[in-house]
Amino acid sequence: MDPAGRYSQVMFDFAPSSPADTPAGKATLYADLIFAAGAVMKGERDAIANMANVAALIWQFLPDLNWAGFYRHVDGELVLGPFQGKPACIRIPVGRGVCGAAAATLETQLVADVHAFPGHIACDAASASEIVVPVVRDGKLLAVIDLDSPTPARFDTQDAQGLERLAASVAEALS
Repeated sequence: MDPAGRYSQVMFDFAPSSPADTPAGKATLYADLIFAAGAVMKGERDAIANMANVAALIWQFLPDLNWAGFYRHVDGELVLGPFQGKPACIRIPVGRGVCGAAAATLETQLVADVHAFPGHIACDAASASEIVVPVVRDGKLLAVIDLDSPTPARFDTQDAQGLERLAASVAEALS
């Protein structure tokens, strides 16, 4: 707070430090993303505000996405949270689609071809591949991070590992 008791505004200007087209570059990109997410969430207790900033950072840092955001786990279903991209489905039953599968199993879902995934929910017809990572704290599902790409097989195990580390960081900041 400033001397008058008002909160000072802080500007964040984060950018990835290296391209993601090599394994080393992708590892650095995720390290930078996690650092930036930690910085914008530091000291903030509001879950929606934290998810909004992290969704914006994912959109800024990761190339070739057409949707990036959160579905919150509310009263036994997934409810749309902060995101970047086109308007999306608002509610998803646990167990349905890629997001619902991640919520039901508490395991990352890495889908190279969404059209081959049983029960896929098509919010954006341009999506070709998807990765969904559960955000879990103390064994309890809080949300899922959902990323879509118009490119088939856009996501790989390195993306899964990086996003799982991000999800763990986010889980600590959600209250």
